[in-house]
Formats: sequence, structure tokens, C-alpha cells
Amino acid sequence: MKIKAGIAGGAGYTGGELLRILIHHPEVDIAYVHSKSNAGNYVYAVHNDLLGDTDLKFASALHYNIDVLFLCLGHGDAVKFVNENAIPENVKIIDLSQDFRPETNGFVYGLPELKRETIKTATKIANPGCFATSIELALLPLAKAGLLNDEIHISATTGSTGAGQNPSPTTHFSWRSNNLSVYKAFGHQHLKEINQSVKQLMPSFNKDINFIPYRGAYPRGILASLYTNSNLSMEEAYQLYSDYYASHPFVTITDQNPDLKQVVNTNKCIIYLEKHGNKLMIISMIDNLTKGASGQAVQNMNLIFGLEETTGLKLKSVGF
Repeated sequence: MKIKAGIAGGAGYTGGELLRILIHHPEVDIAYVHSKSNAGNYVYAVHNDLLGDTDLKFASALHYNIDVLFLCLGHGDAVKFVNENAIPENVKIIDLSQDFRPETNGFVYGLPELKRETIKTATKIANPGCFATSIELALLPLAKAGLLNDEIHISATTGSTGAGQNPSPTTHFSWRSNNLSVYKAFGHQHLKEINQSVKQLMPSFNKDINFIPYRGAYPRGILASLYTNSNLSMEEAYQLYSDYYASHPFVTITDQNPDLKQVVNTNKCIIYLEKHGNKLMIISMIDNLTKGASGQAVQNMNLIFGLEETTGLKLKSVGF
């Protein structure tokens, strides 16, 4: 029997990316895609790249004759949805908003490289944020070894899809093209979950995480560059990261300085290390819509239902 999946809020970027993955997932049947604003319309009328791939229409009503419900709703709307709807206990919930990332209401933080075994037995998953995923994957090996003993400095740039589908002055093409800007310096909302994850591996961590996010002039992908003081040699750092991620199929440690197109349209994270004097530099790259959102949600679904973790997620990068 295939997994029956429902999607609430399927018209946005994360809903569209989730559809692109699940339509071709060998173990999933999509029971419905719910959208209040697009009810009755063909899915491909909104996500026009899916023309020829599906004849699904957006549903006007929800039902719970499903195995898993993905919540692709706006921040603040997911918690309302869970509180206002009597979702049966047997239906697994995977929320792609930030509403349950502090691990409230029985939700488990869904970063497989941190909580794989807990995720396998979970019924409610809070999918991590995109910046948080990239930055946490850069820090977890050091935290596990108790080696985050100084401030951490981060600069990270994200594509415009990270801001969601509703247009705003800073997502409009004519503003964003050939442009670059900082936003939410030192106060980005993902810092809360980053600190939460680091402290779960290293409870004594009490240093500042200095995070400067940038808006990039491209649609998708995150490049995060981090540095912190470290006594590790280059060889020791490389071995530490290689050992930590040896059993995690989507994280690759490379000795070649990578570029963003290597991860765009995939569920990969590529990590690259350099040592400069006493400073360890870490570059971490993901696609904000796949490993940073919908791909990771499917990765979590695979774990919950006992599937091979990579099922449906062996995606090709754009290359050029």
C-alpha cells in the first residue's frame, strides 16, 4: 500500500516544490492538494511546470482519509490550523512553517542529521528553517565534539524564493536584480532554532552566533560562510566532519571550493572547510526549497514510514 498524502496550502513555493517531489515518489499517492484561493483549478494552472505531469485539481475541502498531512501554510497559520482541526492521531503531520520549531505540542524538530532516530518514531514533525538547516549542518560536528568555544560569525545569502510567493518590494524582480542587501542582521528568527540545536549537542555552549543574512539576486539556494576560532588542524577538522556525516546520505564534505549550482534542485548539503591561522572557515550550501524545506519534509516522511531515506529524493542539480 502506498502512503496517502494530503497537502494543505499547496499553491505557494513550498507546496509546489513538495508536489514536484511527491508526484514522482514511488511510494506516495497524493490524496488531495488543498488551497482556498485556487479550489477547483488544475494544479498545473498555478504550478505551470507540472503541465503534463498531473491532472490533480486543488481541493476546496480537507479530509483525513490519509496517512500524512503536510502543512505548507504561512507562519502563524499552521498553529491555528492544528488547533482548529480535529486531526486524527493516526495521521502524521509534517509542518513546513516555523510555528512548532521550539518543539511544542508534541512536535519533533525534523533535522535528520540531528534527530534521525527520534524522527523515525515521531507523529508530528516541525520542519527546520532554510537558513537554520544550512547553518546547523555547518556547526553540528563541532557541537557534538564540544568544540564551539568561541563566537561564531556567519554571512549567508538566500534566493528570493526564501521570502515566499506573495510579492513585496524586496522580492520584486526589478528591485532584486543586480542588487544585494542585508536584512534582519543579528536578529533573524532562525537563530532561535540554531541555538536550540547546538545546545542539544553541546549544553555548555554560551557564545554569540553573529548572523548577517543577505538577499540574493537569484531565485533559489543558500550559501552560508561561517568562521570561528578553532585549534583543530585542517586534517582533524576534515576527519571530524567526514565521520559525523558518514551515515547521512545528503551531506557531502568536499575538498574543492563548491558553487551554488551544485546543490540547486537537490536535497544535498555540500560542506567545504578551510583553515586560516586559528580560524576555521566552513561553507555550507543547500537549496532553500528542497533540503531547506520540501525535500527535507519528504526525507522526514521517508524516515517516519520506514522507507529508504533517499526515496524520491535522488534529484539532479541544474549544472548550468
